[in-house]
Amino acid sequence: MSFQVALSGLNAASTDLQVTSNNIANANTIGFKSSRAEFADVFSGEATGIGAGVRLTDVRQEFTQGNVEITERQLDLAVSGNGFFIVDDGGGLLYSRVGAFGLNSAGFVENAEGQQLQIYPPDGAGGFNTGTLASLQITTDTSPPQASTSVDMNINLPADATAPAVAPFDPNDPQTFNHSTSTVVYDSLGVAHTATYYFLETGGAWEAYQTLDGNVTGTAQPFSFAPDGSISTPANGQLSFPAWDPGNGANPVALTLDVTNTTQYGSNFVVNSLNPDGRAAGRLRNIEIDQTGVVFARFSNGQSEALGKIALANFSNPEGLAKVSDTSFQETFTSGVAQRGEATESNFGLIQAGALEASNVDLTEQLVNMITAQRLFQANAQVISTMDTVTQTIINIR
Repeated sequence: MSFQVALSGLNAASTDLQVTSNNIANANTIGFKSSRAEFADVFSGEATGIGAGVRLTDVRQEFTQGNVEITERQLDLAVSGNGFFIVDDGGGLLYSRVGAFGLNSAGFVENAEGQQLQIYPPDGAGGFNTGTLASLQITTDTSPPQASTSVDMNINLPADATAPAVAPFDPNDPQTFNHSTSTVVYDSLGVAHTATYYFLETGGAWEAYQTLDGNVTGTAQPFSFAPDGSISTPANGQLSFPAWDPGNGANPVALTLDVTNTTQYGSNFVVNSLNPDGRAAGRLRNIEIDQTGVVFARFSNGQSEALGKIALANFSNPEGLAKVSDTSFQETFTSGVAQRGEATESNFGLIQAGALEASNVDLTEQLVNMITAQRLFQANAQVISTMDTVTQTIINIR
């Protein structure tokens, strides 16, 4: 009987060494969660109450937070707090704390094993459809251009200005107007054009002219101010100019000058702001992911597009997850059903982009465990050696 007890001790010590060696081997594995071997004593049921050895009851996964290490790589992600990334493994879902993702040839974001990161797709109304999952794909399309239709102008025209001495208006003759300012606008193809606005005092009122690439568009647009220096007419502050054909196949450019915020005070001519709408076509410049998991595509024309929101999952009993290869886990009956959610919401942690979660292995602790398991193995081996001596003595009795 003592041989079996000592043998169970050898097996237990060997299993403990195996678990410890696996932890040590993965001390630098991204997202790795350490394990520990748990044992229980065995009784034969005899009245004497002498134990029958030891057995392994569980290899428990320890889901403590690993250190978050900054990498500054756009598609490196770390969950700080509760939650697992959801990845599609060829139709089945796996869960992982490893956030080292990259792009495949089709633009899908995936890990080293080709498992695609899952997101909540945009719902078309500025939010995200949290009722379904989709694979994150980084678009390489250009951001389409948008034709300019309006110029929001905030300037001050001097209250003491007098009408130009030379007439009629000529954009090439500064003596035919009081002041001018320019901005860049875009046609429907995203081609840039220079819009210049000229202002002429007309004896208590003003007129505005517009040129596009040096071409005068239409006639003068009159406007006037109230005694407090604010716009009086037109009441809506909108000066509309006729369409101009850029001659490059784009739609005619028709602009409205919004002078609602323009003033006439007793100071110099000042351009406070000049904001045209519209934009040129833009190329994808980079990808940004915020703490809530929203993935933005940033374009060279200043535009951004939300591609989706990274989905997270949690479990009522994470220790019940089935461990599969490549530091991924699978849902089981013991773990409970995956509870999907969003970063920073409910009990989910936040997502850090440009960072990875390191292994949670405490190397010092594992080395101490290794020494302890080694001594236990030696002690149980000594028990077998002692029992062998006792048995040999009994056999040698004459």
